[in-house]
Amino acid sequence: MMRHDFVTIADLPKEKLMYLLEMAKEFENHPNRELLKGKVVATLFFEPSTRTRLSFETAANRLGARVIGFSDAKASSVTKGETLKDTILMVSNYADVIVMRHYVEGAAQYASEVAPVPIVNAGDGAHMHPSQCLLDLYSIYKTQGTLENLNIYLVGDLKYGRTVHSLITAMRHFNPTFHFVAPKELAMPEEYKIYCREHGIRFEEHTDFNEDVIADADILYMTRVQKERFSDLMEYERVKNVYILKRQMLCKAKDNMKILHPLPRVNEIAYDVDESSHAYYIQQAGNGLFAREAIFCYVLGITLDEVRNDKTII
Repeated sequence: MMRHDFVTIADLPKEKLMYLLEMAKEFENHPNRELLKGKVVATLFFEPSTRTRLSFETAANRLGARVIGFSDAKASSVTKGETLKDTILMVSNYADVIVMRHYVEGAAQYASEVAPVPIVNAGDGAHMHPSQCLLDLYSIYKTQGTLENLNIYLVGDLKYGRTVHSLITAMRHFNPTFHFVAPKELAMPEEYKIYCREHGIRFEEHTDFNEDVIADADILYMTRVQKERFSDLMEYERVKNVYILKRQMLCKAKDNMKILHPLPRVNEIAYDVDESSHAYYIQQAGNGLFAREAIFCYVLGITLDEVRNDKTII
């Protein structure tokens, strides 16, 4: 079986993305299998996580694997001065695949260069979050029936938001129009605007956030202002509540429009929005299980045909 890493989604061709979405669909139909029976998955989380860690661990368990690892680097030998390289090499002795979240941008790429087992990037600083991106694509595909020619509004922390950075690179295949809605302090970094121009991706920038601005959205992707990324807490206090989605702001929304959010939510979506037919962020989080089951099979060389012909469904 061919080993793959899953460090970034930026280098995956359109055909491979659709292949992974088809695999996720198979797992939504039948999530409980024994395709990874006898395998060990290590989850190394150097940063806090709820949904990402638990959904990866649930995906491993539902596929029959065993899970080892840590959810707090303070409980590991990192506190004794162990380097990332040594941690990865040591854990590779025990596991068939390593899922890693790290606060340093590029840490997952580095790990993939030294590890003898596949590395799955569960988020590296403000850089990339490819597994979240895959579940986002799956959520968009499920709710819109297509990934082509959509108006996608990205709102809030576009400077540090690794989920929106990953989504831009993945959607380059599908002719989107992006709308970047952010205060100037949290605007989309220039490197991603350059990326859009180089790949023919249309985009507009907005600082206003109201029912008129979002009226044409197919996908409204809200993000949290990430306090942990700010070195200046005064700056965080100035921008943390700039954009709050309220129920009345959906009065002009298209029927098909869905609201996504990588979660956790702080103040950026009012709770009365939860009852709207446009709200999809809880279901979106649920889709993470199926996307991450697909990722495990991909990195371990299990094919879509093998998943479709699997006789270990429980």
